[in-house]
Amino acid sequence: MKLRFLGTGTSTGVPQIMCNCPTCQSRDERDRRLRCSAMVTYKDKNILIDCGPDFRQQMLESGSPSLEALLITHSHYDHVGGVDDLRPYCAMGDGFPIYCRADVAGDLRDRVPYCFAEVPYPGVPAFNITEITTKPFVVADLEVIPLPVMHHRLPIVGFKMDNLAYITDAKKIPDSTLELIRGIDTLVINGLRIKDHISHMNLQQALDVIAEVKPRVAYITHISHDMGPYAEASLRLPDGVRLAYDGLVIHIPDQFDQDENN
Repeated sequence: MKLRFLGTGTSTGVPQIMCNCPTCQSRDERDRRLRCSAMVTYKDKNILIDCGPDFRQQMLESGSPSLEALLITHSHYDHVGGVDDLRPYCAMGDGFPIYCRADVAGDLRDRVPYCFAEVPYPGVPAFNITEITTKPFVVADLEVIPLPVMHHRLPIVGFKMDNLAYITDAKKIPDSTLELIRGIDTLVINGLRIKDHISHMNLQQALDVIAEVKPRVAYITHISHDMGPYAEASLRLPDGVRLAYDGLVIHIPDQFDQDENN
């Protein structure tokens, strides 16, 4: 299994409009961050995690890959603002599969009602929504386990897939979720900036979670310009922890293979 970081920025992206800070003026390509999204590839099938307003650009830069389904963490615009651009993928069967919480499904129907009309206009995107809870479900032969977390006061989800856990926009992670990911091989987790934030973990809070979970390797995502330039911010990280960046592809060993080698 592998994961491609399509976007690793926060809601404003990096560089941020009308900002002249060192991060936004950086010429390092790793400091150019689209809105947060990722693509998991398993057995040559691609599963999208979140579909923000940069989705079209992300797909073109990735070579316009095929997609099996979309998993949505929550319905904030920077995570769902690109759903209309899914229309090239919507020719399949009963519509393009989306897996999300019930509240997210309701928000999508309110935001793009033309996609759910009884008699839709020809050519509009067609979606087949499956409402998820905390129970595991299967997408493209891959078991997905929802990971409940809190985005300030908003309950949202991350996802565990085999030996990968992907969590974004969390401020607090319940003990029950920590137990689900403890000792996992690869952890992707949000770390917005150095200073505290009301609804996102800062870098130190993300590092505290990593220290408790003890993954083999961890990647920080959903990063704002306030984190500082990539080259400088990376120096703050302990061994086994890295800042993710747009276009980075990582490989995750199968849990079966890891068990066999232990």
